[in-house]
Amino acid sequence: MPSSGPDFTMPDFLATVSDTVPASTLRPLVVRASELEPLPADQIHNPTQLSIAGRLPTTTFEIFRQTIPAGMSSDMQRHHHETVHYVISGSGHSEVEDEVVHWSTGDFVYTPPWTWHRHYNDSGTEPVEFLTIENSRLLNLLGAGRRQSAGLSTIDEARARFPQEDL
Repeated sequence: MPSSGPDFTMPDFLATVSDTVPASTLRPLVVRASELEPLPADQIHNPTQLSIAGRLPTTTFEIFRQTIPAGMSSDMQRHHHETVHYVISGSGHSEVEDEVVHWSTGDFVYTPPWTWHRHYNDSGTEPVEFLTIENSRLLNLLGAGRRQSAGLSTIDEARARFPQEDL
């Protein structure tokens, strides 16, 4: 019984819908801080340190722990996925296109899809720690994931390097 196409019928489709959903057997349920996998520094394009909870069996989103050293920033980037940063510790600001937003410990920072953005640590002595969650796996599964990094450039430099028609 086809689930789509010219031979599709509603009764056949409804017959495949179950009243129960079995519990998932995906594991591990916990990934310890010591099990986070650091991304290679040469692939990050900035002084930010990123570690991924890659052993979690998520299929639609990624989870990272991100550290921005004192007085530093992330790279100027844009991507098709949405991102939420939870500020574990520290304070700073973010450029998101032509807006500047300030944040500190306990805040959530949202980055909309395909917007140039960069996060800054405003402290000269303490790092910023983020829990970063993004739906990049979902978009990659759909073949729609894309990311561009302009390194430590300004928004205007990023726009000049990657014109809008590069979508």
